Amino acid sequence: MVSRKLMGAWACIDFCLLAAGVVSLALSIVWRAPNILMNMVLSNADLTAGTVLAVALLVTFAISIAAVVQRNHVTIGFVILNYVLVLDALGIIIIGSFVWFYTLHERANFHDVWVQQSVANRISMQDKFNCCGYFNATDNQEIGGNHCTQTQVDFLNTLDSAADNNAKFFCVTPITAFADMTLNNIFTTVYGFMAIVLCLLLASICVINKRKEEERFKKIDTKRGGSGFV
Repeated sequence: MVSRKLMGAWACIDFCLLAAGVVSLALSIVWRAPNILMNMVLSNADLTAGTVLAVALLVTFAISIAAVVQRNHVTIGFVILNYVLVLDALGIIIIGSFVWFYTLHERANFHDVWVQQSVANRISMQDKFNCCGYFNATDNQEIGGNHCTQTQVDFLNTLDSAADNNAKFFCVTPITAFADMTLNNIFTTVYGFMAIVLCLLLASICVINKRKEEERFKKIDTKRGGSGFV
């Protein structure tokens, strides 16, 4: 019989896989709520990718349950599980790497996002962060709201937008700071799922080998007509 320690470790890792799927699905749903800043950082395509990953992990968990409840001499369920885990790993690498690559050019990438926002959204962000414009006070700024008035814009135009101590006056700094924190946490977590998938893959291979070994000993024992091996 496969050792309890091995099956206990396998079950623990499998539970972590379930938790990863639930967390991915929950965050993909919660982050779809109307929130201008979060919606700027995460597009519908990003959240859809998160949902697909979550469903893949949950389906993998279901396959793992079907595999583990089979009789000891049946290992096809674990073989299928391992192939699915390899596909999960590829999906994790693709999604995590895409998010990581996006963070390499955040200031430019979110300038494009800023330009695509409605006037109301830009005014809302300017009021939220007490800033005017993106890179400077003339870069897609919107006059209106509680902060960015014409007087404020005229004052900011006298400043050197390239100076570090003036960066706080323009929206690029607070927006990319929030985006950097959010995206770094996301791709770190996604890459963390890789550890779960690989550990479950290795544990499943060990279970397959132990089950095959046990079945082989049973066959030898049957031929010997005794019970000396198992």
